Amino acid sequence: MRTPKSAWQKSVELRIPFHDLDPMEICWHGHYVRYFELARMALLQSIGYDYPQMRESGYAWPVIEVFVRYAQPLGYQQKIEVKAFLTEWENRLKVNYLILDCATGNRLTRGHTVQIAVDMRTRTMCWQSPAILFEKLGIQ
Repeated sequence: MRTPKSAWQKSVELRIPFHDLDPMEICWHGHYVRYFELARMALLQSIGYDYPQMRESGYAWPVIEVFVRYAQPLGYQQKIEVKAFLTEWENRLKVNYLILDCATGNRLTRGHTVQIAVDMRTRTMCWQSPAILFEKLGIQ
């Protein structure tokens, strides 16, 4: 597998809102996947293949796997940076994530998601990524 270009990385900065806290006053674990999604959308937008472009190209890209490793809890109003890195694209989209504390730079969480292409006309899974993805990545 080729090393991804730096253009295949994006990050977003967020502050943890009150409504994302659980009764223990820490960020509920399920919200981390939403933070991953925000960074993944920024990454996909940067290559011109966000969800509307996926739909227009005739492919859906459902998430089939999510992994999250929680190292430190997130708290109210904590400013975080969520980084997304495209690491696989030939047969599936694999995006790795890092959540960092903006004040200290400490790693708080890491994880990944895997998505596969599904032909929307036939509703069948594609065993390799469609040509449109390679075109968007500048790989011919």
